[in-house]
Amino acid sequence: MGCGSGGCSTGGCSSGGCSTGGCNKLNTFDWLAEMELPPHMKPFDIVEVRFKGTRKEFYKSTLVDFFVNEYVVVEVENGYDIGKVALKGELVKLQLKKYNRSEHDTDFKKIIRKATEADIAKLKENQELEVPTMYKARSIAMELGLSMKLSDVEYQGDRRKATFFYTAEERVDFRELIKRLAESFKVRIEMRQIGYRQEAARLGAIGSCGRELCCSTWLTDFKLVNTQAARYQNLSLNPLKLSGQCGKLKCCLNYELDSYVEALKEFPTDNNVILHFENNKSYRSVKTDILKRLMWFAPQTELGGDWIHLPVNKVTEYLELNKKGEKPVLEIFEKKPIKTEIAELEFKNDMGIGSLTRLDERDRKKGNNNNRNKNKNKPNAGPRTNNPQPQGNKPNGPRPNGPRANGPQGQNPNVNGPKPNAPQGQNPNANAPRPNAPQGQNPNAPKPGGENGDPSQNRPQNRRPNPNQNRNRNNPNRNQNPKP
Repeated sequence: MGCGSGGCSTGGCSSGGCSTGGCNKLNTFDWLAEMELPPHMKPFDIVEVRFKGTRKEFYKSTLVDFFVNEYVVVEVENGYDIGKVALKGELVKLQLKKYNRSEHDTDFKKIIRKATEADIAKLKENQELEVPTMYKARSIAMELGLSMKLSDVEYQGDRRKATFFYTAEERVDFRELIKRLAESFKVRIEMRQIGYRQEAARLGAIGSCGRELCCSTWLTDFKLVNTQAARYQNLSLNPLKLSGQCGKLKCCLNYELDSYVEALKEFPTDNNVILHFENNKSYRSVKTDILKRLMWFAPQTELGGDWIHLPVNKVTEYLELNKKGEKPVLEIFEKKPIKTEIAELEFKNDMGIGSLTRLDERDRKKGNNNNRNKNKNKPNAGPRTNNPQPQGNKPNGPRPNGPRANGPQGQNPNVNGPKPNAPQGQNPNANAPRPNAPQGQNPNAPKPGGENGDPSQNRPQNRRPNPNQNRNRNNPNRNQNPKP
């Protein structure tokens, strides 16, 4: 029922209740609702009423015109409470049998009337008070140093009583806590200890399977769960994976346990099964696949051998032959390869978006353009026609006349590398200190006749090239030829 029967109209799905089990908390489907009773039968007068969390109780009713999921006012000790009808009719007899109750008992309380708008408004006010009441009660318990955990609080419909649900490992003396809580909230206080599974059922949560907890939706009786159930199902004994929201072993470990126990009857009872075959080959069991009825064996006489898998019936047959002293021939059962067709997924442009790789192509083009710009900005981007001589092998003869091949006159195309021969009339050592000389005369020019006055011994001096020749543009003597 839940959402489809109007259960969400009072704060279920619209307020986020379904995410925590608010709309399907222990719901029961009345499959006899549309069936009419025979004329001689009277409607069953006991109704199941649901309260906050998983609490349900049975009440007698003389009214027959109310519906399921309708709020009613019920009778309690020293007041009244407000609940919701969970089930009515003949199915309530099955619920009574489940809880070991008899329809002839005289301790059933009664339904007073249908809830009015004022009663429903008061119920919502009580639900809004529960959160601040819980926080304040926890702070008081911490001040008193009590080793207990307050998990939930529930106000009675008339707000005369508040029930606190708590969990604790040991017995707790909360007499002082009750006094402090009664002074703070001005209501009658009841402390009720519950187990960890009941706490998870009341609070509700999402399990590791992605669904709501079983205890908060349909599970009412909690059976004992031990680690033997995990061993039967070949599960790793990891507490993080086997524990539920309550910190105990998951209840779902018992769901398929009977099927595994029934299937294990076909397998050998011995855990370490050893099979002996011809040519002194022995294999020991290492793994069991219960659902596929297979057992995996590893070679015992050699290290690093291949594992083999055998059906259970073959393993039983080989064991019987080994008991008789026979060593059969090993039959290796190979798995048939499964042909899988790989479906090619096509990108469907439903939203007006281009190819999925459009951003990669754009980034690739952008990177190529950047590389081209970097190559253009390099000083040595153009081809060279002159191969400059390596540094240290300077020419001893006179420099050739004529313009440079790598650029215009006076421009240095490669400042950091070896410099080509400068044209005639250019000073290659402009930054060196110059001696005083008459205007138009180069002081570094070779002397006529050499050191001994012989004109054949005139040799130009080896000078370092000018690293910054652009400063010589304003020099009026840079193009003048040295005078002999």
